[in-house]
Amino acid sequence: MPADMREMSSDDILLSRLKLLIIMVKAYLIGYPLGKYRKHAIIENAHYVFYRAMQINDESQQIENHILDGQSNVNCTGETSEWHHFHQRVQLLAVMAKALAEGCPTGEYRIMAINENLDKICETFLIDFQLNDMNFLKVA
Repeated sequence: MPADMREMSSDDILLSRLKLLIIMVKAYLIGYPLGKYRKHAIIENAHYVFYRAMQINDESQQIENHILDGQSNVNCTGETSEWHHFHQRVQLLAVMAKALAEGCPTGEYRIMAINENLDKICETFLIDFQLNDMNFLKVA
């Protein structure tokens, strides 16, 4: 209903582009071809996702530093948050996806690293893609 709708935030756009990037990379890994338009879409989405995730990391780090500066008895362990690791994984996926789209060689270990990174990101989202059921991928 229009009353329940709201404007999309930059986080909504990031998540939408990230999900699309995940679908396109998984499709490539199971053998779907990379046509001209899909390559362009991967590169564009990877670029946006990389820089937005970096921006979010920077913003959260500034907030964390501000909070820690105001409290003298905070126990600083030097550990990074789970979301920081998530955003780093997202950035890594963006770099890997762009490399795939640009035709960089993909060996056995690179494919394993991409799959492991995808699994960790999807685990965070609890995304379970069944690409065999996604016939719409054949059009691009």
